[in-house]
Amino acid sequence: MQTLVDQVKDAYLARRMLQIRGGGSKDWYGNAAQGSVIDVSGHSGIVEYAPAELVLTAKAGTRLAEIETVLAANNQMLSFEPPHYGDSATLGGTLACGFSGARRPYSGSARDAVLGVQILDGRGDLLNFGGKVIKNVAGYDISRLTVGALGTLGIILQASVKVVPRPAATVTLQYELDQAASIVRMNELAGQPLPLTAAAWINGVLSLRLEGNAAAVLAAQAKLGGDILDHAADFWLAAREHTAPFFAGETPLWRLSVPPTVPPLDLPGKQAVTWGGAQRWLKSATPAASIYAAAARIGGHAALYRGARPQTGVFHALPAAVMALHRRLKTQFDPHGILNRGRLYSDF
Repeated sequence: MQTLVDQVKDAYLARRMLQIRGGGSKDWYGNAAQGSVIDVSGHSGIVEYAPAELVLTAKAGTRLAEIETVLAANNQMLSFEPPHYGDSATLGGTLACGFSGARRPYSGSARDAVLGVQILDGRGDLLNFGGKVIKNVAGYDISRLTVGALGTLGIILQASVKVVPRPAATVTLQYELDQAASIVRMNELAGQPLPLTAAAWINGVLSLRLEGNAAAVLAAQAKLGGDILDHAADFWLAAREHTAPFFAGETPLWRLSVPPTVPPLDLPGKQAVTWGGAQRWLKSATPAASIYAAAARIGGHAALYRGARPQTGVFHALPAAVMALHRRLKTQFDPHGILNRGRLYSDF
């Protein structure tokens, strides 16, 4: 760790920009990084794991696969079901990107799972926030601000995250429905006492995943009907990792976060729906400005997930007041703007 501290201190004094890299599995995400690479992949290893307390602490360079293997041996898992997008995916990179999987509307996001972090700020100072228990926050929850910040507030060195027991039973039910009917159905079910942990509409099929104790799953299955999907784990893995046919091809892939009840988007291209209606995937060559405007009209926001980066940036522009707050935070943690300059916003 001292090597990383020294690298940042030297860069701070020289006002030299650094681009943070762990496993490199998400280099494509966000705007193009600037500066020389600072590699944190060697800062790895599980620091502490208390299965009875449902908390795991690991260094940022620890691979997700390693963490998930250890958790599985204790019949536990990460609550936010993060995508990997490659074997080299690390805990730090996943948290920096703020990625969450299909469980997000039902079990919480990556940000919700974080209890505490240790970061290296833009001066080269080590800072600790949060802790290793659920009720540990007083004042601003800085540890969760780092989730999704793409390294612009500091290099995540270590994180403590909540984990959950693996469900005893699981079944995925499918229905041939159009997108509009599927969105309505997802929202109807979200308000019912069902063991629902994933809901997605892809390629004309609505898929619902039920998980929990066997009795609850069987009762819900009998109530909902539908066709049981064989090899359901493979289906959800392909949807999570974007290896499903919908995500293939060179057409730009957009992710739109919208109110879950919003009807199908009036935009050209192929669409898929996840997070029970709150996340819309769009494969479209439509100009970025048109997609941003369409998202704003329905109270949402858009981001280019994969594809040629537009000059205006891949993320929806923030309102001036919100951007001003972001800049104040950035200045506090990275006064010379050397960490992942431009990765989140072009001049940030």
